[in-house]
Amino acid sequence: MASNRPAPEAPYQPSDTFAYGGIRTDEGPFEEWNPTAESVRPVRGRHRVAKQRGGGLARSSTVLGVGVIAAVGAGGMASAQTGKPPVSISMPDLPNVGSLISGEETPQGSSTPLSDLATTTAGTEQGAADAGEALRARIMAQVAQQQDQAEDKAHAEAAAAAEKAAAEAAAKAEKEAKAKAAAAKEKAEEEARKKAEAERLAKLAKQYALPTSSYTLSSTFGQAGAYWSSGYHTGLDFAAPTGTLIKAVHTGTITSAGWDGSYGYKTVLTLDDGTEIWYAHQSSISVSVGQKVNTGDVIGRVGSTGNSTGAHLHLEVHPGGSTSGIDPLAWLRGKGLTP
Repeated sequence: MASNRPAPEAPYQPSDTFAYGGIRTDEGPFEEWNPTAESVRPVRGRHRVAKQRGGGLARSSTVLGVGVIAAVGAGGMASAQTGKPPVSISMPDLPNVGSLISGEETPQGSSTPLSDLATTTAGTEQGAADAGEALRARIMAQVAQQQDQAEDKAHAEAAAAAEKAAAEAAAKAEKEAKAKAAAAKEKAEEEARKKAEAERLAKLAKQYALPTSSYTLSSTFGQAGAYWSSGYHTGLDFAAPTGTLIKAVHTGTITSAGWDGSYGYKTVLTLDDGTEIWYAHQSSISVSVGQKVNTGDVIGRVGSTGNSTGAHLHLEVHPGGSTSGIDPLAWLRGKGLTP
């Protein structure tokens, strides 16, 4: 695509009405130039590009600035001369020379003055810093709140655990105290029973007496053997020399006295509660039927009559007059006696 040849520069003619800095003598001489059709016709086949001088952009900016100032000044002068009210002119900030030289571009249509750019930027940075600080403060507050909640929860759990442990310890202590109290009470009651029993036995011992003296227990109740027709021993044997005295164990009445087969000479003493005491294998009988005797009275003597292998007293106890007897050793001990 061909370009038109640029028109030759018009010779500079100083004006007598306006001059900026006076007439310059270093750019003349100048001649008057009247363009014609021939002079403005483009030269065909030749393309000439005007050589740009260094710093042209900066120079153009400076000239533009000077022109704007002159125009503003002229407008002011005209307003002052005509008496018209001044007109407010709003001029956007122009890019500085350095930005134009370096090739930096300023966004078009920006309403932010260059003079306020640093202030606006600083304010934006300050606002961002304040917002960041506020966010940080909120985060730290939330962290502190969560930490407080965690600590409160931990304290509550610790307090609950301590309370539970204290309750368990108190319950255990109470249980142990109750157990100790119950054991002490039982021990005291047992001691009281023993004491009462001892007193009772001591009292009974005064009322009861052993059937003989200077003896040895030779056979016990229930002992098995071929010597007894029932297959076991039905009484308690007191081995003693023949003629040893036999006594009444308690107050009662003689209900039988005489020979009784394998028992030999036998005496039956019936106590007031109906219990019968049998004395067998006697060598002699000292009482008669219907006779009242007291504790310790002599009723006969030790012998070996009837089915006997040696001198001894065979003693049987029949509660209520029953045919089957009980253990005489236990009965005597129950009366406070120690055979």
